[in-house]
Amino acid sequence: MTNSKPNSALNTPGKLLSGLNEIADRYDGYILDLWGTIHNGIEPLPGAVECLKALKAAGKDVLILSNAPRRIGAVVDRMDAVGIPRTVYGPVLSSGEAGWLALRDRNDSWHRRLGERAFLIGEAGDESILQDQQIQEVTTLDEASFLLCVGAFRRSDTVADYELLLADAYRLQLPMMCVNPDQEVLRGPNREICAGAIATAYEDFGGDVHYHGKPYRPIYDLSFKRLSGIDPSRILAVGDSLCTDVAGANAVGIDSLFIVGGILAQELRSAACGDLRADALALLYQKYGQTPNWAAAAFRW
Repeated sequence: MTNSKPNSALNTPGKLLSGLNEIADRYDGYILDLWGTIHNGIEPLPGAVECLKALKAAGKDVLILSNAPRRIGAVVDRMDAVGIPRTVYGPVLSSGEAGWLALRDRNDSWHRRLGERAFLIGEAGDESILQDQQIQEVTTLDEASFLLCVGAFRRSDTVADYELLLADAYRLQLPMMCVNPDQEVLRGPNREICAGAIATAYEDFGGDVHYHGKPYRPIYDLSFKRLSGIDPSRILAVGDSLCTDVAGANAVGIDSLFIVGGILAQELRSAACGDLRADALALLYQKYGQTPNWAAAAFRW
């Protein structure tokens, strides 16, 4: 007779795993977050490259899905620079690419009314979303027909630094297109705000904001096309954010693995690969209103 107890325990929502190998056979396709899961903006996270190699050896299809506000080529170049070999992953999709496609195609009324003059909020050099577009980047709000938010102007900025800019933009009733819904990111040990934090502040003013990226359905529809032929029930989303990675997976009905040692590790008072307490995780899930199927300290095999 088969003992059902181990399977029953493994099916507990939010079950803590020691590594991906415990559940890898359940899935044929993987949608993997990048920053906070595979690397920290400076170097690969411990065990991540080895885990990618194990998935490839097992014949799994791996899609990298990043909220990076850049086109695919720029994301891949950054992965090269960080030290993620191209041989260990499959297709790449980014919120920047999704935003670029939306600006090019203008398939809905919201994007069609944006016009052709963008005021870019973000670092110099982060303009890849405007490549090969019939859009003029302007330098003042008065010239703009919309705001294109890809991130902060400077890595040391806080949301408070944007209050006057956003107030002026709201006065002009400029819509904002946000191509990174993340609120913050860890670059090594340092926290930096992302475009999502600025966009949320603009919404607080009453501004009209449209987001591209996780956790919103359109980017998952694009992801499923790149994992063509794999039933969604056999796809696992992996990431370190309950608000984007897990929430997005829950919204589209696929399973998720929450990487605890990423952006929320400090909140749990846990080192990236340290021991984790199930009760602390349960409180975190309750706080954010999102429960993953699984959890692990790090993306490791």
